[in-house]
Amino acid sequence: MIDYNKVLSKTVVNTPKSGIRKFFDLMNTMEDVVGLTVGEPDFQTPWHIREAGITSLEKGKTYYTANAGLTELRHEINNYMTRRFGISYIPEKEVIVTVGGSEAIDIAFRSVIEPGDEVIVPTPSFVCYAPLARMSGANPVILETKLEDNFKINPEALKAAITSKTKLLVLPYPNNPTGAIMTKSELEEIAEILRDTNILVLSDEIYAELTYTGDHCSIASLEGMRERTIIASGFSKAYAMTGWRLGYICAPAPLAEQMLKIHQYGIMSSPTTSQFAAIEALRNGDDDIAMMRDEYNRRRRYIYNGLKSIGIDSFEPEGAFYIFPKIGEFGISGEEFCSKLLYDYKCAIVPGNAFGESGDGFARISYAYSIKHITQALERIEAFVQSLKK
Repeated sequence: MIDYNKVLSKTVVNTPKSGIRKFFDLMNTMEDVVGLTVGEPDFQTPWHIREAGITSLEKGKTYYTANAGLTELRHEINNYMTRRFGISYIPEKEVIVTVGGSEAIDIAFRSVIEPGDEVIVPTPSFVCYAPLARMSGANPVILETKLEDNFKINPEALKAAITSKTKLLVLPYPNNPTGAIMTKSELEEIAEILRDTNILVLSDEIYAELTYTGDHCSIASLEGMRERTIIASGFSKAYAMTGWRLGYICAPAPLAEQMLKIHQYGIMSSPTTSQFAAIEALRNGDDDIAMMRDEYNRRRRYIYNGLKSIGIDSFEPEGAFYIFPKIGEFGISGEEFCSKLLYDYKCAIVPGNAFGESGDGFARISYAYSIKHITQALERIEAFVQSLKK
């Protein structure tokens, strides 16, 4: 019989499973659970976007597209980036349509990393960065962000993390799970450190449209930063298009050319129906974004105040649709807090250490759910907290 221990990749075997999915999967084995675990909009994809996808099917547009995506879509992505963030790209050379933002991140890593390179990963942050960097042959260097800094990158800490092996900095803002953002002036401090180096930036801007205290600023828009920045983004969060699995990369041509090779061999092209829907989203979806953002902002304030009234302090999120309450003051670990809350009170949230060790003592709660759903969750959290005080 084959010995799988001798044939499986040790890098993959030693990669832990996602802590987010752990609690989501547990929740799905139970009844009457109120879950706030997944970062998925509870809105349906707006009808005019769905209709564009349906129309493309009715017209028989079920063929492969160009590897980099429909030319029309790549032009619309550039128009959007120019209109919203003041950055322009050459659609034929600097824009790649990907299978979600996750593929965009993956091929960005694989196109630039050599074995032994270092990738600086701020945490708490989305769970994919360090594993994908490691699978590409890099050594992730964890840069812990702190509550006292509002979970933003501290410039002095960044300087200390840089070595001669540093190849890339991940810039995950607006941030999942903390809801932190970085302003133009704060990004300028980061840019100043990186200028005159060969360090690249992977800016994950999937939540760029979901900011609540001002417009999003992309680091690529700052002087001297476009040439070293890879922007990874997509349609899932802003347009409620999670199941369409469509993202994109915007990057300087010499970088995009290499990323396209990986995409060509590994994917061929992104889903055609999704691409036609995305064209409609970019052309006529601004009002949809504004409506959903306003509703998320209402939920943001509601859950922040609700947790505060229960006696749970939280960093007030400024972007994305997550809040990161501090639960370490209850005398049990975050893992135990979330497990007891799930099993005893049928409410599912995610322990903060799923997003890096610096998240220990916190939990991530998604407010991409209705007010009614959030209210039910808050009631169960309050009952659990009261039980801990007895």
